[in-house]
Amino acid sequence: MASNRSHFRNVHFYDSTKAGDALGGLIQNGSVTESRIILVTETPIRVQERASGHIVSMSDNSLQPGAYDIYCDSDDEEWIKRIISNFSGREDTFRDGIRNRDGRCVISAHIFPLEKENLWIEWNYRKWITDKDTVRVSKINSLQNGFLLREHVHSLFDQYLVSVNPDDNYKIVVFDVDLDGMDGWTLDPVCCDEADPHFMSDKLLRWHFRQSNNFVGKDMRKEIREGPCAK
Repeated sequence: MASNRSHFRNVHFYDSTKAGDALGGLIQNGSVTESRIILVTETPIRVQERASGHIVSMSDNSLQPGAYDIYCDSDDEEWIKRIISNFSGREDTFRDGIRNRDGRCVISAHIFPLEKENLWIEWNYRKWITDKDTVRVSKINSLQNGFLLREHVHSLFDQYLVSVNPDDNYKIVVFDVDLDGMDGWTLDPVCCDEADPHFMSDKLLRWHFRQSNNFVGKDMRKEIREGPCAK
């Protein structure tokens, strides 16, 4: 069950065309900069702090708590609800390969969720896989689509409450209450070494980071209870 994504938030985003229509928000633990809010989207946006009128810029200044209005001419990519991943025998090669590459932590995580393989195929995300993975025709089980995480961090990653920004020195960003003090850490470079043919895909990390910042992350509990993943 996903945690309440709206609880304790100190940054809130609103649709500028619909007064009071909340798009989502985040908990600013300190590592989110203004430029990350702009770059995280695929389409151009303007973000303006409601009280001060300050327009978020391409700067490394820390994003200040507050209410922000989003101005955008088109929709961002679809937000994918995901469930906690479980391993089956058919994924042993993926799990063992990730462990051999990274050699740290104990849980192997898919960056793009395995249970959404139909969307992976529809959107042709296999184009981001450059190694010679043959575990699956779709290549979703490529080692480039995974890395090792501690079990509880894996759960947060699956819920888009923890992500990694490949465009900011692989900075770890926590969008929930940061109980482990991880916000602002950097990912161990062992999984990103381009000398390894199975190095983790920056494009998939970037996709996950956008999902974590997709301004759709309202309290998901009601949606989950009423949806197909309720159990």
